Amino acid sequence: METYIYDSVSTIESEVWDALNHIGNIYCSPEFLEAFEVSNPNITFKYIIVKDNANLPIALATIQTIAVGIDVILKNIKLKTWLKRGIKRLFCNSHITIMCCGNIFLSGEHGIFIVRNTNKKKVANAIAATLKQFAKQTRPLHAIFIKDFLDTSLNWTNQFSQNGFTAMRVEPNMIIELDDKWTHFGVYKTALKSKYRIKVNKADSKSETLEARLFSETDFKIHNDKLQQLYENTIANANFNAQVLNLNTYIRLRAVYKTDFIVKAYFLEHKLVGFLTALLNNNHLDAHFIGLNYDLNKAYAIYPRILNDYLRIAIDHNVSHINLGRTASEIKTTVGALPKELTCYIKHKNPLINHILKPFIKRITLKDFKQHKPFKS
Repeated sequence: METYIYDSVSTIESEVWDALNHIGNIYCSPEFLEAFEVSNPNITFKYIIVKDNANLPIALATIQTIAVGIDVILKNIKLKTWLKRGIKRLFCNSHITIMCCGNIFLSGEHGIFIVRNTNKKKVANAIAATLKQFAKQTRPLHAIFIKDFLDTSLNWTNQFSQNGFTAMRVEPNMIIELDDKWTHFGVYKTALKSKYRIKVNKADSKSETLEARLFSETDFKIHNDKLQQLYENTIANANFNAQVLNLNTYIRLRAVYKTDFIVKAYFLEHKLVGFLTALLNNNHLDAHFIGLNYDLNKAYAIYPRILNDYLRIAIDHNVSHINLGRTASEIKTTVGALPKELTCYIKHKNPLINHILKPFIKRITLKDFKQHKPFKS
């Protein structure tokens, strides 16, 4: 196997995309990747193409290099106070530069794409070796981070551990599996226990004053500044925030995916107070970013209404499941979401520091949340 590094989506040859196209993953498409690259010039994007011995493209790995504050990284993990102090001192309480293999803006397996019937372990080894070589040429750089893998992928991603990386659990994706009997939102509600049905109805009742409407490309452009502000409100409240997305990314995605890229906005007295975004991806719905006015959230139940509307959209489009992403895990369980565990791999560029950090990383545990069981037996 041989690997090749590209500086931009636009420089990857069309025959490479043709060879990778049958992977059938929307997140692998040049249009999707280019929307993020072009709209976020403050991030360094790179792409690894893996070719087999016959010089045929068999895998793609996406890379983004970013600066992240130590406090941000430590915010959502359980460590002894002295351990946190030690890590902060090690990095001088400053920002660290991370080379991330995977999409830093989305949770899930959106970073490495491998053609079917390929030896995935060999691909993992090839990517790990390329990341190591590329890291030597990148300054400043502290660590390499490879994200996010479901448990079903660990049989091959554990090759990264053989290459000096340490596995660590991160917040799970929250997934709602839709029942075929849920032909409309009212049927979904009848499947809920009384306590949770009351919560869902209360969210709709409190948010009834809001005017909700689906955005067109023109609407998105008109309200872009306010959307960005509301989105950054949400990011500021998130447990983990590696980077702020420029929402021009979504103007581009909307132009490419048309009505499959959904933007629903909420107005109070003609003022934008919240929004959701989602992408129809084959037979499921992926929740992307949201934004809301937290000062009005309690009075108008904006976030609970957004969760209700994700279900409405999914049911209307007859999808099999919704990926609500991570963060705010507990409230997502009240509408039926279950956690899907995710594993990442991390490695410090300096071999000595990497050796010192390994036991610290292995001690990391995530903050707990209550798993509600809203459905009748």
